[in-house]
Amino acid sequence: MSTGLEGVVVAAFGRHYEIELPDQSLITGFPLGKKSPYACGDRVMLQRSSADQAQIVRHLPRSSLLYRSDAFRQKLIVANATQLVLVVATDPSFSDELLTRALVAAETEGLRSLIVLNKIDLAEQLAASRRRLATLAGLGYPLIELCARRDVVPLLPYLAGECSVLVGQSGMGKSTLINALVPGAAAATREISAALDSGKHTTTHARLYRLEQGGTLIDSPGLQEFGLAHLTRGAIEQGFVEFRPHLVNCRFRDCRHRTEPGCAIKAAIAKGKIDERRYEIFLRLGATARG
Repeated sequence: MSTGLEGVVVAAFGRHYEIELPDQSLITGFPLGKKSPYACGDRVMLQRSSADQAQIVRHLPRSSLLYRSDAFRQKLIVANATQLVLVVATDPSFSDELLTRALVAAETEGLRSLIVLNKIDLAEQLAASRRRLATLAGLGYPLIELCARRDVVPLLPYLAGECSVLVGQSGMGKSTLINALVPGAAAATREISAALDSGKHTTTHARLYRLEQGGTLIDSPGLQEFGLAHLTRGAIEQGFVEFRPHLVNCRFRDCRHRTEPGCAIKAAIAKGKIDERRYEIFLRLGATARG
C-alpha cells in the first residue's frame, strides 16, 4: 500500500467517490467510518488499496463550501468553488426566490456570482425574463444572455481560471450548456415537462469537468428549493448586497427591519434604493433564520 496520494473529488455518489489524481487518472475512493462528509471539488489524501480503489484518509482544508439545508438535513453542493453560475431560462419559468437564496448562500461563502439567461431564441418570453432579472443586474451581478444550443462563446471569458458551479432549476438547460462547453461530456438531456412547467431531473449527482481554456466547471443536480437553515439572520442580512451600506445606520443594532423606528433599510426602500420584492424575500428568510 502507498500513502501520501492527493486527489480531487470529481463526483460524489453517497458512500463512494470518483477521485481525480494529479496525472488526471481516476480512482474510486471510500471514506473511513460511516460518515460521507465530502463534496464534489473537495481535496483529499488517499491510501491506495488496489489499482483502482483507495481509502480516503484525510480531508484537506476547504476555501469554500456551497450547500443548502432545511431543519433536518444538509445537502452539500460543491467545495472549493470560486464562482456560482446561476442558469435560468426564458422557458420554463424560474423562481426569483430560489435565485435570491442561492445568491445569498454564495455571498456568505465569498463566491463571485453571475447569471446566465438561456434560451434567448424563445423571443416571446425574452422581454419578461429580462425585466425579472433587471434588479439583480442592477446590483452588479453580471448577466449573460445566450442560447446554449447555438453559441456559448459569451460565457467563456467568465469561466477561464475559475472553479465554477452551475446551479439552477431543472429544465433551464444546464446539461445542454455542459455538452457545449465540454466536448464529450455527453450530459443527458430530456424534454421539458410542459404540464409541470419544470424540467425533468437529468443530473443526479454533481460532477467536475476540466475546461479546455483553463478552469473547472461543476454541474449540479437541478433543484426546486434552496434552504438556508444554516444561516443566521445576520448572515442573511449581509447576503443581500444592497443592504450592506445601510445596516450601520439603523437606530437599533438588533433591528429586524420590520416595524422598528429608525430602520435604515425601510428608509432606503422608501427612497427606491432597495427593491421591495427583494425586501419581502428577506423578510421570509429572516423569519426562519437562526439567531
